[in-house]
Amino acid sequence: MNFLANPMLSSGLFEQKKVFTPGAELTALFDPFGFGRAAFDYWRDSVERSVLYLDVMRERGNQYLEHMEQTKPSVLGFDTEVVMDGHALPAPVNYELMRVLPPEGVETDLQMRPFVVVDPRAGHGPGIGGFKPDSELGVALRAGHPCYFIGFLPFPVPGQTVEDVVEAEVAFLRRVIELHPETAEKPMVVGNCQAGWQIMMAAALEPSVFGPILIAGAPLSYWAGERGKAPMRYTGGLTGGSWITAMTSDLGNGQFDGAWLVKNFEGLNPANTHWKKQYNLFSSIDTEAKRYLEFERWWGGHVLLGGEEIQYIVDNLFIGNRLSTAQLVTRDGRRIDLRNLRSPVVVFCSRGDDITPPPQALGWIRDLYEGEEDLIANEQTIVYCVHDTTGHLGIFVSGSVSRKEHSEFTANMDYIDVMPPGLYETTISHASERDDAELMEREYLLEFTQRNFDELDREVKHIPEDERRFATVARVSEINLGLYRKFLQPIVQAVTTPETARWNRRMHPVRLGYKMLSDRNPMAVPLPIMAERIREDRHPVGEDNLFKAMESIVSDQITGSLNAFRDFRDSSVEKMFLAIYGQPLLQTLVGLHDAEGTGCRRPGAEPEHLRFIEQRREELCAKIATGGAHEAVMRSVIYVLGGAPATDERNFKRLRASHVELEPDSDLASFKKLVREQFFILKLDREQALETLPALLEGQSNQQIDAHIKHLEHVFAASGELSEQGAKRFEQIKAFFDQARPEPEPEKPAPTPQAKQEPAVKQEPAVKQEPAVKQEPAAKQEPAAKQEPATKQEPAAKQEPAKSAAEAKSETTSQSQKSDADKPATPPNSPARKRTPRKR
Repeated sequence: MNFLANPMLSSGLFEQKKVFTPGAELTALFDPFGFGRAAFDYWRDSVERSVLYLDVMRERGNQYLEHMEQTKPSVLGFDTEVVMDGHALPAPVNYELMRVLPPEGVETDLQMRPFVVVDPRAGHGPGIGGFKPDSELGVALRAGHPCYFIGFLPFPVPGQTVEDVVEAEVAFLRRVIELHPETAEKPMVVGNCQAGWQIMMAAALEPSVFGPILIAGAPLSYWAGERGKAPMRYTGGLTGGSWITAMTSDLGNGQFDGAWLVKNFEGLNPANTHWKKQYNLFSSIDTEAKRYLEFERWWGGHVLLGGEEIQYIVDNLFIGNRLSTAQLVTRDGRRIDLRNLRSPVVVFCSRGDDITPPPQALGWIRDLYEGEEDLIANEQTIVYCVHDTTGHLGIFVSGSVSRKEHSEFTANMDYIDVMPPGLYETTISHASERDDAELMEREYLLEFTQRNFDELDREVKHIPEDERRFATVARVSEINLGLYRKFLQPIVQAVTTPETARWNRRMHPVRLGYKMLSDRNPMAVPLPIMAERIREDRHPVGEDNLFKAMESIVSDQITGSLNAFRDFRDSSVEKMFLAIYGQPLLQTLVGLHDAEGTGCRRPGAEPEHLRFIEQRREELCAKIATGGAHEAVMRSVIYVLGGAPATDERNFKRLRASHVELEPDSDLASFKKLVREQFFILKLDREQALETLPALLEGQSNQQIDAHIKHLEHVFAASGELSEQGAKRFEQIKAFFDQARPEPEPEKPAPTPQAKQEPAVKQEPAVKQEPAVKQEPAAKQEPAAKQEPATKQEPAAKQEPAKSAAEAKSETTSQSQKSDADKPATPPNSPARKRTPRKR
């Protein structure tokens, strides 16, 4: 190791002066192993890093103050122009719709599907969805999509509500659709975190303006969770409900400081908040400063929420869990039922997310639907992707996640849009991990595997007893909130003024951490001068320095200790919550009896919806034998790929391309309608749907049927070889297609003297009168048809010239009937007989 080497060789001081001094020899004599030199180098490096760290903190404070003084602070990494301002709406809100201008070298196609990113308003400022080039917006721009961004301002409009924001987002999407009249596809909408449940509410109220929906790290089922994880869901119970939220808003003079939400996030991981994040900057101060400051600009950009907004969110979502159970009703009487969605939904979550774990991101599916059949009957397509490690912010901030998951979601969105209803899980594999890499168009491949609810439950981990506890919390919260509003709220509101509210925000611990060290602090005046001098003559030590290695070990110990404290705290909180709200007496006092079962009830189906399903079933039954070659081919593709363990976009692209060749005027919407219609027909009656394939192909020639089969082979070959079950299904399809082939011409009789009279035998009009040949009563008159003695009298048969034309015609018809009657073992639709035309 270097710290054991000769200090004269490892000393940067001597290398700089280029002088060999006797002091170095003395140092080597008294410090033969280099411990003293290593200690001095480490001390000098740590002092330099400390000064540089303090200077970065000073820059962070200046950046925070500058950011908060802006009228429209944002960390969006792209240029934008405002298209629509929410202040101009009938119910004004502090949101606005912006068009994202593509950066230099990037071109967008106005005829492609628009791409809309809605930013989360959960305490931080706007812009995280387009924070850097490798982001959701960056991926969509590089793919050629015209992009829009829905952001917000730091201060809410007085009196604005969650419903007002939802209506504003619907108005923004209508405006996007108006700006792209040449695009038939509806906009793809991306909602991160809080914006996810917000756009789901909007899509439930106005499903017609939404295309595919991607929700990343968005909680929708707030009572769900795995024991030992997701401790944030217990917070409402241990504080006694939402009364504390109401009091905080009252202390803010009707406004809720988003810094409290940020503090809750930071409290989930004390090791990262209080040590690891800062130590990573300190240990890598020469390279980490820029990235740190960029992130802190967003993390410290706190915004405000209206008191009515945050109270609605806490009461109805976090504590009440009313969104996933269709219990929310708007002020004008409309029920917010997520089953009204007509767009496919992509749910992206992570097992490493402690804010929105997979049970909270996926549990709403279980809350709404009894099983996959119920989901399919509602014509809903849900695709979910579970990441193994990334944290909450990494879901929509991480560059590696954007390059991999978000790139594949964007590239496959048309395929997801036309997928048959059902529940699917996606897996992403790299080209190096696959045997069919030569068939891949990009670096990664997104595959879709159909799932059932038993497999979904492995992620959701549904616990009915816990739901009863959370239902108890909801009742207790209503009681405590009522008591607060009756007795304490008038006092709090009376002593609160706008000035006291501003003072409370300024003194918030999270805000003070940014403002304490900036150029406004006289003690920070020498920091930039000292830091500049150190950067000019920096003396870093390597990782092989003994004391630097010891520093890393101590840091790991501190991190481990804080993690142990977190685990103990979370375990204690969970045990306390389960013990308090699991008491039968408390549950009885708040009105929950044993007869009520669990606290979370699945919403029932409306009579109108049941009538719609029955009407839809009748329509599909009438269409089973209706259609043509397009319907037959699509039905075959869905049937064969339904037997595959997984599918991907490659089959879809080939099928879509061939469909466009056959119908140039068709758009994605008509293609989607065809796919879904044939899927439901197969789901309704698979046996009849397959047996009617020959009827759909009636009138097709042998060449056309052969072309259809080759087309199917081309589509299936896009993703490699079919599975064993898929191959068996394809053989079934080919057998049904063979049955649709036209009847072959009758075989020529054996070469006899009679048959050599070609002019008389080959009177085509007489032979091809198939209706006459197929008249069963006439064909069954075997005695008349089988007059063998007359047929076998060769001498008499040779007198053909003497016969009249009518007699020759009658004899030819009789011979044709006999030829068909002599082969009763071969049915008309058998494959053996159908191969005869192809041999010709």
